[in-house]
Amino acid sequence: MRQTVRQTLTVAAMAAATLLAPSAPAFAQAKDAAKAPAAASAKEQFIPVLSYRTGAYAPNGIPFANGFVDYLKLINARDGGINGVKITFEECETGYATDRGVECYERLKGKGPTGAALVNPLSTGITFALTDKSFGDKIPLLTGGYGLSASAEGRVFKWNFILGGSYWVAADIVLQHIGGREGGMDKLKGKKIAYVYHDSPYGKEAIPLMVERSKMHGFELLQLPVTHPGVEQKATWLQIRQQRPDYVVLWGWGVMNSTAVKEAVATGFPREKMYGGWYAGAEPDVRPAGDGAKGYTAVTSLAPAGRGKVHEDILKLLHGKNQGTGPQEEVGEILYNRALTHAMLSVEAIRRAQEKYGKKPLTGEQVRWGLENLAIDDKKIKALGFEGFMLPLSTSCADHMGTSAGMMQQWDGKKWITEKKVYQADMAIIKPMIDQAARKYAGEKKLEYRDCAKDAG
Repeated sequence: MRQTVRQTLTVAAMAAATLLAPSAPAFAQAKDAAKAPAAASAKEQFIPVLSYRTGAYAPNGIPFANGFVDYLKLINARDGGINGVKITFEECETGYATDRGVECYERLKGKGPTGAALVNPLSTGITFALTDKSFGDKIPLLTGGYGLSASAEGRVFKWNFILGGSYWVAADIVLQHIGGREGGMDKLKGKKIAYVYHDSPYGKEAIPLMVERSKMHGFELLQLPVTHPGVEQKATWLQIRQQRPDYVVLWGWGVMNSTAVKEAVATGFPREKMYGGWYAGAEPDVRPAGDGAKGYTAVTSLAPAGRGKVHEDILKLLHGKNQGTGPQEEVGEILYNRALTHAMLSVEAIRRAQEKYGKKPLTGEQVRWGLENLAIDDKKIKALGFEGFMLPLSTSCADHMGTSAGMMQQWDGKKWITEKKVYQADMAIIKPMIDQAARKYAGEKKLEYRDCAKDAG
């Protein structure tokens, strides 16, 4: 994998330690792991890049990091920055470990002329750890489709932005799809659904929605946790063979997903009755199983596979000049595309905030206003070159999620086929859950609800 370090783009060297290495500062585990960035210019906007290119989750983390970095490079190469403000970034290796993610955050948050504009934690565990810090640091956390589901409530979680939908949204859409397959949600009564999940904050986050729906519709929910990193699932799939569930919902990450699909093949569980969350539905999850993965289905929001205008620009302006971050063939794959949307939302939040605060490097507090005032409709999506790769979203002081929609995609053995139907998660179920969780958090942290009519800045 090649990386180009340009004058305005500084990338930290990858840490040598794996995810299973003893806990230690990420930057100490590699020899001089981070290159010191050039002296900050008054016209540069700094964006930290928390990534994991090593360890058990590297097969998923690498294409994601490549897509995120490529979009930042593209904005500089094609547009000259954000309204003339060049983007600088530094990449820090977390190994998907929460402690190392916090260390990366602490190391990078103060860089650049105005500090970090925002942070993409790229881990639900790291998001949990950084949420409490965000109130004092005043740095927004952009968690596209992951993190705390309750953080959709912006009046409590002022600095969290779970753009594109939460895990409650994703789980609800999966269950709606299964219900539709049975002929209606009422037909789920008496059915048995196994929830195979990564035994971490990520995997546990969707459980409240799964439990609530099971109570409403009378299906039996089997909760089957899988320990990190997920390569050993024999006991889990023995339970599935014994319990004979009607459906399996997979909420894994990294090697856990491909292992689960291969175990389904070995166990004889039909892949047509196996569904994944939107972080269990990418090429690395299905390719290792070969033709055995055919029929596996997953929910998607940010973003399906394929290439569009933005990819043409990347191929021409970056890869065409030998400045692409990773292999050209991954451009257009799901994790790469999802990272593009995360980076694009980061850039557009800064651009939106510039409308209020001026075309200059902005603080995290100023960028937060931009995140709260996003309005990305179909016209804007097309103008950005993302037509077909994301659904419209619109945020506000109270709504830090922006959309509760998604689609289903199925693996045909060679590629993902995305259904045209757009599902809307049932917010009549989810909104009370958000309210309850947000009130509990506010009570524990002694936070007052924001008055959005007064707190517009």
